[in-house]
Amino acid sequence: MTVHLEVAEGVGTLRLERPPMNALDVATQDRLKELAEEASRRDDVRAVVIYGGEKVFAAGADIKEMQAMDHAAMVLRARALQDSFTAVARIPKPVVAAVTGYALGGGCELALCADYRIAGENAKLGQPEILLGLIPGAGGTQRLARLIGPSKAKDLIFTGRQVKADEALALGLVDRVVPADEVYAQAHAWAAKLAQGPAIALRAAKESVDTGLETDIDTGLAVERNWFAGLFATEDRERGMRSFVEEGPGKAKFL
Repeated sequence: MTVHLEVAEGVGTLRLERPPMNALDVATQDRLKELAEEASRRDDVRAVVIYGGEKVFAAGADIKEMQAMDHAAMVLRARALQDSFTAVARIPKPVVAAVTGYALGGGCELALCADYRIAGENAKLGQPEILLGLIPGAGGTQRLARLIGPSKAKDLIFTGRQVKADEALALGLVDRVVPADEVYAQAHAWAAKLAQGPAIALRAAKESVDTGLETDIDTGLAVERNWFAGLFATEDRERGMRSFVEEGPGKAKFL
């Protein structure tokens, strides 16, 4: 298998393993969707790390496989391609991308599906599809613009240029840059900390932010309002407020 789900301490790692560059062929896309949906369902997975290994995150689609496809074939495949990435974006738990080396094309689009991105100093990110006479097709035109703004997204998409980790950080494309050999450990630590948190409230927060970005503010406020009120029916809310009153802030344990 080219994607594995490994679970430890409440953290599920979606690990890409298709050497040498983790090219995202059709089989890998389908497996990614399958495991993202599994991670969404499993109670023992409370946060997720997406990782491609020490040398490369994912260098993009399998170009040789794509070259063999004509228009009719891609019409049939394009929705499944997007659905595989959307399954990652819709994991109702905190998700962090641990980016080392190249995250290009589909690799960059996969990182965009995470809630937070930690990049190694050796990382290079970009959407080079324009250099193939194409545009990003796995969500890049939508998620990149929402993340860094339309003009910065258009610069990357129009030129197809790659950006190093420091520029990616300045653009807001990644959230933290660390030594390459620390990427996975820091991503896992971020996820593990959140895995100890209130699972339903974290799900509510993620859904409220993501829905609000995709709709008007009144609809977003309605989603927030409904989740906020609904959380008053949860055990975690009772535990959190009781701990605050009896012990002070920040001491509640939710597991």
